[in-house]
Amino acid sequence: MAREYDETDVRVRPGRGSRPRTKRRPDHADAVEGMVTVVDRGRWTCAPHADPEAPPVTAMRARELGRTPIVVGDRVGLVGDLSGKPDTLARIVRVEERRTVLRRTADDTDPFERLVVANADQLVIVTALADPEPREGFVDRCLVAAFAGGLRPVLCLTKSDLADPGPFAGLYAELEFPVVVTRRGEFPTELAALLDGQVSALVGHSGVGKSTLVNALVPDAAQRTGVVSGVGKGRHTTTAALALPLGGGGADGWVVDTPGVRSFGLAHVTPDAVIAAFDDLAHAVEDCPRGCGHLGPPADPECALDALVADGTLQPGRLGALRRVLVALRAAPPGTPAAER
Repeated sequence: MAREYDETDVRVRPGRGSRPRTKRRPDHADAVEGMVTVVDRGRWTCAPHADPEAPPVTAMRARELGRTPIVVGDRVGLVGDLSGKPDTLARIVRVEERRTVLRRTADDTDPFERLVVANADQLVIVTALADPEPREGFVDRCLVAAFAGGLRPVLCLTKSDLADPGPFAGLYAELEFPVVVTRRGEFPTELAALLDGQVSALVGHSGVGKSTLVNALVPDAAQRTGVVSGVGKGRHTTTAALALPLGGGGADGWVVDTPGVRSFGLAHVTPDAVIAAFDDLAHAVEDCPRGCGHLGPPADPECALDALVADGTLQPGRLGALRRVLVALRAAPPGTPAAER
């Protein structure tokens, strides 16, 4: 006799995919802190303990970090093989909170922020006084990015043997940040003193002498770049940031060469973020009306900064220099490449 079946007669063994997964994750209390020195297509080169003498370690991002962005300068937690030997691989299990961040966008209408360097103390803006001619607009935009990201700007004027640095340096004198001058064929002693003990990112257009400065400050820069090229999946090129340790004369610190950053889109920056970098002005702008761009009349006739000038608290030259930098946020029409400004 035929048997009648119902659902109670069906026995289905659960597959592996249906087993509950634990949400517990190791806390990696024994992770070693390191500094990211190169990012190369899914692999990160790190210096354990931020020690320039330690062998570089190649690492991958742990699964629990998901798509967390990790950039040059990030302080990370490392586990796994930290020997730095060929064909070894560590894991980045933690990204520490960033002290400073250098960001940019593709242009002034692009809402997507790109992290360039993390935890840098200074942004060294390298500009030639001649051949090529200095670009005031580019310097202003770099200053905006530095102020907004919490980095101290340093203006480095190269090729002073070709032109007088005074007029261009005078444009920024009232903003009270370091301006150093270098000459071709001479070691940049003043710049080296400013970089000692700091993490400094260098930016500049092609031909301004930035590579010459890096080679002078890091005697084995070419050799170290070659070593980095041998680890990870790919090869370091001139489109990626690279952190190099300072060497020679007892100097300490890191230089982050950023040859891929030729311009800064500023879609992510507001005028208030720039003003916040100035302790003597940050409190005053709280009295500005909403949406104030701090440019003064006629664009911002009720800007509170003008009152500081009127009562003698703020020098007119300092406010004028600051407002010229702020103009960089509005100067270019949409779609204009930042490198052309």
